[in-house]
Amino acid sequence: MRLGFEDNIYYEKGILAESNAQLVKRIVRITKEMGRDVATPDEARKLLRLKI
Repeated sequence: MRLGFEDNIYYEKGILAESNAQLVKRIVRITKEMGRDVATPDEARKLLRLKI
C-alpha cells in the first residue's frame, strides 16, 4: 500500500493532512485493527527487492 503526500494530500474529505506522519499513523492503526502486521523498512525493501 502506498501512502503519503505523493498519493493524497487529504486526511479526510475536505481536511488537508498535516504531515506524512499523520497519514502513516492512521494507516498503521487501521492495519492493526484488521489484524495485519506492518512491514518494517527492511522487510519492505526485501519484499520490493530494493538494493539500498
